[in-house]
Amino acid sequence: MPPTLVSLVRNSSLRLTVLAGEGQLDRPVRWVHTSELDDPTPFLEGGELLLTTGIKLGTGTGTGTGTGTGSDDGSGSRSADDDALRAYVHRLADADVVGLGFGVGLSHSEVPRPLVEAAAERGLPLLRVPQPTPFIAISKAVSAALAAEQYEAVTTSFEAQEELTRAALGKDGTAALVRRLAARLGGWAALYDASGALSLVAPDWAARRAARLAGEVDRLRRRPAPSSAALQGPAAGTDTADEDFVVLQSLGADRRPRGFLAVGTEDRLSPTERYVLNAAVALLTLTLERSRDLRRAEERMGTALLRLVLAGEAATAREVAGELYGGLPEGSVRVLLAGTPEGVQDEEDPLGDLADRAEQAASRAGERLLVARDRSGTEERLVLLAQDGGAVHRDCLEAAEQGGSAVLGVSAPALVEQSGGAFAQAERALAVALRGGRRVVDHDEVGAGSLLPLLGDEAVAAFAEGLLRPLREHDRTARGDLEASLRAWLSRHGQWDAAAADLGVHRHTLRYRMRRVEELLGRSLDDTDVRMELWLALRACGR
Repeated sequence: MPPTLVSLVRNSSLRLTVLAGEGQLDRPVRWVHTSELDDPTPFLEGGELLLTTGIKLGTGTGTGTGTGTGSDDGSGSRSADDDALRAYVHRLADADVVGLGFGVGLSHSEVPRPLVEAAAERGLPLLRVPQPTPFIAISKAVSAALAAEQYEAVTTSFEAQEELTRAALGKDGTAALVRRLAARLGGWAALYDASGALSLVAPDWAARRAARLAGEVDRLRRRPAPSSAALQGPAAGTDTADEDFVVLQSLGADRRPRGFLAVGTEDRLSPTERYVLNAAVALLTLTLERSRDLRRAEERMGTALLRLVLAGEAATAREVAGELYGGLPEGSVRVLLAGTPEGVQDEEDPLGDLADRAEQAASRAGERLLVARDRSGTEERLVLLAQDGGAVHRDCLEAAEQGGSAVLGVSAPALVEQSGGAFAQAERALAVALRGGRRVVDHDEVGAGSLLPLLGDEAVAAFAEGLLRPLREHDRTARGDLEASLRAWLSRHGQWDAAAADLGVHRHTLRYRMRRVEELLGRSLDDTDVRMELWLALRACGR
């Protein structure tokens, strides 16, 4: 604990007497400063105990401590010396000194009454320092207490660091570290993964409090690591009245947060407790931030295994992955292919964020997962081979639907041995998603839908416009409604009576119109390919 005015007053060797500000004696003393200036505030930082003999504070006359009239001239007015003393006290109070020690027996036989009155008005502790007590004795007492506080902080921090390190290296690892941190701080601690999901909390009763920080964690996710936030009071929109002091800290060493640590305490953290928190942050960062070389080796291994699987070498991949990579996904799997629309630059690395989220979901659920970056031309994509309907599958769909730049193409369920075909399905689904402005497209939608979504909008529009232009120009300048007649005839598979009935014309009129269509287009409607192209153009214009 830092020294306070109470501890100094209770030190019998100093023989200090409190004349004012008795209610503020528990404030910590950060330093002792001696000054005989009438305005020492330019040389103060706040938190000091200021000592003075008052050489420049009045003449020393009328210096009763409260039993006489002071320097009152009998008419009730105050002298210039009184005003100077009061102004002196106000300057010190405004500078946030913790107290004023006034040495008597030199320039003043007693502490001036106006000084006492002004200190009482401002609630500034005023201590009478008798002549036998040297100012240096007070400075030594405060310095010794400050040194003891620093020694205690270093010792406690070292002990806490040892305790947290043993916990991190023990059986429960990270969970044990979080529990010991909460116990050390006398509050609660919570750990969140890189996606902001709550993964650990200690003690258990703090789960609701930790969950309410989801918004703050999400805001911190958008800032480069390391970064922190300090909060106080109940979270907005909750029905609780707890007012924990909360410190939230991101964990990571390469600007990308790998996780987040929150601690809640009844009071603000002391310097010693901050040392303990910093030790926990360092240990957790080391735990989450594995060796970059190791991570790169694991990524290369995952990429190689995935390429083997997609090339039809699942048996070889399974044999290699058994001990080195923990195995391949079991049972029914899906290929998820993620990409970003051309020109999108609103996120630093959306594919990396999705990969992190998928790996965290796999770790929490105990699922096998293969992840790799893939490049198609100039576009980079993310390939994931995940369990069908598993945590990774669900979490990636949720991430894509929530927004961001990454869009997703998903294959139909398949066995690992069929992953090559599933990858082709995911590619087709991703193409539809990118061209249609969709967040997620499943291969089932592509297989059961139309051919048109697989084609680029511009290509379809240009094709339709060029093929149908002669008919549209005719319809604008002459009677006949050739485009509508062609649509009706094709939709009825060339049945004259049915198509004529749909149009409300005689079948001979429709026959004439179809001959006119052939003349304008220079193509025969007896050709199946011509009919198909015309129907595709009409559908493209009508969708």
